[in-house]
Amino acid sequence: MLRVIPSNQVGSDADSPSPNPSHVSVVKENVLPIIDDIMAVDWVSSDDGHVDSVPSGSAVKLTLLKLKENLGEDVKSEIFRAIKGIKDSFPQISQISYGENFSPARAKGYSLASLAVYPGVSELEAVDSNHEFVNSQKDKVRDYLERVVVVDYVVPSPQSTSL
Repeated sequence: MLRVIPSNQVGSDADSPSPNPSHVSVVKENVLPIIDDIMAVDWVSSDDGHVDSVPSGSAVKLTLLKLKENLGEDVKSEIFRAIKGIKDSFPQISQISYGENFSPARAKGYSLASLAVYPGVSELEAVDSNHEFVNSQKDKVRDYLERVVVVDYVVPSPQSTSL
């Protein structure tokens, strides 16, 4: 489960978990029987980056960061600056959200996350293919990270609901 809450909604009902009963039944019946493990990441979107909506056909890069122990707030700020630097350097990224996880017990220690939205796969691949810049951004934060999980996916077009 991934839920991003814009900073202007923190403290509202949006940040209190209340799973939809139909979603819970689908997960229990169809997802849990085929998985080995599950984790959830919830973060408050930064003030200078958030995702409003993700159109069909968009490519999305979800990045989860597990920091080494005993790092201060200045390190988190440095990591967020690096993420923002990627967005500022690549107009192919149409939207971005990043922030600190507020439910670490359910996230297996992954405390920071980002979600970048691209208009399509070709734009995501264009950014990923700029190895020199991507590696320079990674080098800025590599020493602070214990683990990183990156998931790229494409938002499918809506299917017809008629039978």
